[in-house]
Amino acid sequence: MAEQRSLAMITGASSGLGFEMAKLFAKDGYDLAITGSSDGIFEAAEELQKLGAEVYPHKADAATYEGVEGFWKFVSDFKRPVEAAVLNVGIGIGGGSFLETSLEEEMRLISINITGTVHTAKRVVKHMVPNGRGKILIVSSISATTPTPYETVYGPSKSFGFAFAESLREELRDTGVTVTALLPGATDTNFHDNAGMSNTQIGSSSKNDKELVAKQGYEALMDDVDHVFGGDEKTKKEGEGNRTTSETEKAAIHAEKTRPR
Repeated sequence: MAEQRSLAMITGASSGLGFEMAKLFAKDGYDLAITGSSDGIFEAAEELQKLGAEVYPHKADAATYEGVEGFWKFVSDFKRPVEAAVLNVGIGIGGGSFLETSLEEEMRLISINITGTVHTAKRVVKHMVPNGRGKILIVSSISATTPTPYETVYGPSKSFGFAFAESLREELRDTGVTVTALLPGATDTNFHDNAGMSNTQIGSSSKNDKELVAKQGYEALMDDVDHVFGGDEKTKKEGEGNRTTSETEKAAIHAEKTRPR
């Protein structure tokens, strides 16, 4: 009997970074369990199967407990060890001040970006640690390194993801399970349009190539790198510079990029 391929699970894999990451895993010999909130996840699965992988798509709402738990049950029912997990699903909200944005949408953002990340990570960690191996990639954002006016809830949710990844990495240091954080800069996905930010400087500016960002995250995960800023040299310099720039100055810089015109 042929040796079974390794299994990777990826959330938010219908398009964007999640789909690009899935392509890299497929090309590297992994089978895939993927999830997304729309029927696009099934179309993504068809494309990924062309790369030689067995792909198992699951449609779920990542904002709900039932959606997250349902995907994990879907994955665990295969009775196969999950060798890699990419916690990528996330949304943004911009296009206005905190006074103007929707509380309902912001609570949904928190449910996906924070609650869903913790929920998924809990299931993955409890699965991987007894196996003595596994790789976890948590997709945060360069926004985790700065105040984010006009994205006032999004940025802190990504700061949580980064701090969560760093904390979990240290806890799991001697278990065989590794944790890496990917902090992309603005990337050529539909993120800013979906976040209502088309009428902002950052929404209309040039973006980092999503294939490049995905490749940087994938390589960092495979090489057990603590974290990586995803994007070109300018993006990486921005991320590093945010370590020494004052919060007040960073807030003003970010506001210029995200304030609606």
